[in-house]
Amino acid sequence: REQTVVPVARLAGVTREQFLRDVYPRRKPVVLTGMELGTCTTKWTVDYLSQAEGSKEVKIHVSAVPQMDFLSKNFKIQALCLRVFVVLIKKTKTILFLCSLQDEKYYLRSVGEDARKDIADIRKQFPILAEDVQIPEYFEKEQFFSSVFRISSAGLQLWTHYDVMDNFLIQVTGKKRVVLYSPRDAPFLYLSGTKSEVLDVDNPDLEKYPLFVKAKRYQCFLEAGDVLFIPALWFHNVISEEFGVALNVFWKHLPAESYDRSDTYGNKDPMAASRAIQILDRALKTLEELPEEYRDFYARRMVLRIQEKAYRNDYG
Repeated sequence: REQTVVPVARLAGVTREQFLRDVYPRRKPVVLTGMELGTCTTKWTVDYLSQAEGSKEVKIHVSAVPQMDFLSKNFKIQALCLRVFVVLIKKTKTILFLCSLQDEKYYLRSVGEDARKDIADIRKQFPILAEDVQIPEYFEKEQFFSSVFRISSAGLQLWTHYDVMDNFLIQVTGKKRVVLYSPRDAPFLYLSGTKSEVLDVDNPDLEKYPLFVKAKRYQCFLEAGDVLFIPALWFHNVISEEFGVALNVFWKHLPAESYDRSDTYGNKDPMAASRAIQILDRALKTLEELPEEYRDFYARRMVLRIQEKAYRNDYG
């Protein structure tokens, strides 16, 4: 049993007007090629990163295994300067922070000055590098949420998750493979919050996750200069096929007041969704007052009512 695989469309030279008219309303991932991204695609070598922002302290994820799992937290956080980090990440055998005999995998996801209060913004955390980047201006300035600087080891795989905002994944250097799943396939992804429990999407444990094969798999390969548009709520699993530098830019798809003001990562559910889930949890708690037969019956009625009132019928 295997999943249906759909290649993500690749579009070249898409203008802002074309994107907003033809691409954005469809709410599906698209790889945009031939974009004007500035000098970053040629300048951002290891030597340049070391010279330009080498003294900047960063906090990196260090894992003894290639598949980094946010649910089990199979990694440690290590603080060091960017210059040391980019040198380590290019080597096959590295200083063993985890005291492991294996090759470690390193991952940098930039954060704000105070990660609990400030968003990631490359213009503030890495101002010299920001001058090299020309971010596609497809949205209004007030829709901007964050710009996240990322560096990944070759072979690193990040957990499957969704974000609540639209996202441009700009592959500056290196190559990535990205596997995506539609929001509609959430019932097959074994969710824990915003994350899927299925870590290995290529070789899933179908005894533990039998419904996973029902999820339609969208897939693309990114090279330097490619930009992947990931609509809000689309699940994505990212594999770095080689050492690479990337930049994520998040944009608010909903009115600003819809989002949790304490959300600095862009992954907390909208306020209305959080309230609805809390109400549902209370309703399910109330059903526990009934015998099993009645609880089952009224739970099924609730599901039917949710489908009738909230499900879309025009999902593509």
